[in-house]
Amino acid sequence: MKTYVGLDVSLKETSICIVDETGVAVKEGVVVSDPDLIAEYLAEHSPMMQRVGLESGPTSSWLWRELEAWGLPAVCIDARHASAALSMQINKSDRNDALGLARIMQTGWFRRVQVKSENSHRIRALLNARSLLVQMRRDLENQIRGLFKSFGLIIGRANGGVFLKRALDVSQQAPELADIAGPLLSARADVDRQRLDLERQIKRIARENEQTRAFMTVPGVGPMTALAFLSGIDDPARFARSRTVGAYLGLTPRRHASGEVDWTGRISKCGDTMLRTHLFEAANVMLTRTKQTCALKTWGMEIAARSGGKKARVAIARKLATILHRMWCDGTSFKWATT
Repeated sequence: MKTYVGLDVSLKETSICIVDETGVAVKEGVVVSDPDLIAEYLAEHSPMMQRVGLESGPTSSWLWRELEAWGLPAVCIDARHASAALSMQINKSDRNDALGLARIMQTGWFRRVQVKSENSHRIRALLNARSLLVQMRRDLENQIRGLFKSFGLIIGRANGGVFLKRALDVSQQAPELADIAGPLLSARADVDRQRLDLERQIKRIARENEQTRAFMTVPGVGPMTALAFLSGIDDPARFARSRTVGAYLGLTPRRHASGEVDWTGRISKCGDTMLRTHLFEAANVMLTRTKQTCALKTWGMEIAARSGGKKARVAIARKLATILHRMWCDGTSFKWATT
């Protein structure tokens, strides 16, 4: 008998439901969230399983890879789609969610999620760590500015290493604040030092990877954007057409058409937020800092003159996503065509 399995995964326990070809539950159980125990349970109670479904989540990538290693037909599905289907149930519980996921597997009404490789997750963790340290540094700087401002002392505009020197100069004007500002300045210096260490790692990895070196031939694309694209897309064969990458990253307008109503809104902003942000920053660098002219920059300048700089940056970011994907598929570098 062909069976379909749903897994509702939590940190400690996983609810398992097995249904037959008609969607009737034939076996339910709860096991510790360990891939080996889950695989053994399924081998015993569902030897003819066709699909094993689980929702996307923090631990889904790890669990999917472990189940794949056991040779199980694991399928990771979009949590938003699963939520839409499971919300039709009157009572929510782990047991009911597992049953719902099993029935989704049985009907085939799901969208499979691309589970990225371990290397991509490692690169993404590195980029996220660097972003977190940048945010922590900014928060500490704002706290220090607010502290001095309360006593009439203004640091003024200061970026990078200038901030620390300016803050130390200002702190000398208020020795009574040394016990408060000192630890904050020390923490800020430590955070910045760790940030620089991570950025050195990012640059080293980008230099050693042949594909990211090709990405960095594109104007405005640096090591972080190149690695963000490499880890965010992971497998270029996922997309049949390069132009669909922009939609995947939320860089295409929303559209609502129903009856006589048909309107186009702002970009959807769905998908990978970090990669979308890096592409937008790369577009800004191309428009404002790149001196050499290329056809892409000329096109963006025309949009900026007609519709404003922000829309031009979004348009260039979408084009960059398309160009980077096509370069990846073709194994080429950026062509500096002026027309």
